[in-house]
Amino acid sequence: MSAIRVSDLWKFYGDLPALRGIDLEVSAGTCVALVGRNGAGKTTLLRVLAGLTRAGRGRVEVLGASPTQASVRRKIGVLGHGLGLYEELSAWENLVWFGRVYGVPQAEERARYWLARTGLEAVRHGRVREFSRGMRQRLALVRVLLHDPELLLLDEPFTALDDRAISLLQQVLRERLQQGSTILMSTHQLREAMELATHVALLHRGRLVHYGERTPEMAADPASLYERYARD
Repeated sequence: MSAIRVSDLWKFYGDLPALRGIDLEVSAGTCVALVGRNGAGKTTLLRVLAGLTRAGRGRVEVLGASPTQASVRRKIGVLGHGLGLYEELSAWENLVWFGRVYGVPQAEERARYWLARTGLEAVRHGRVREFSRGMRQRLALVRVLLHDPELLLLDEPFTALDDRAISLLQQVLRERLQQGSTILMSTHQLREAMELATHVALLHRGRLVHYGERTPEMAADPASLYERYARD
């Protein structure tokens, strides 16, 4: 079963094509590391898949339907460059709010669990605007996970995290995979991503130049991907 199916996807900003004829099929229960240099189109592709922007042309199917459908978007967890948090609210208030928006049963219990799991319980009543960048990143990741999404679309999830937080995030994402979720994450932190990924997708100047299973060679030397498939 495919969690993501994209055919001849193009996206334009004015006359400039940001995505050029992307064909991609991601099986349910896999973890795809979406890699590429700055400007390759990674964030744009994630935004199209999340239903946050429309394709210029082509077909996009997420969890069996259009990502713009409300019923589909409730099954997706999205982490973007904007962390999607209310800075004047506390960590606790943010999570309870999002839990109720998504109709999460026992939202307060789940918020309490995730705050403890991510080391934020002691500051749960602190306002988000007072948090460090790393603390905000952890809280944003909790927001994404709170409603048990079937599909996780993560844009640079390791940003601002220390080694301990990275290890915790990797553990949590492995658990999500074991529970059947699908993960597509863009990142420049290749080694951390390769430890998790079952597959690798490489974008270069808006084109998908490689997609396949992650090999031991890729994990040992992630930079070799660029040398092989994305030379300027």
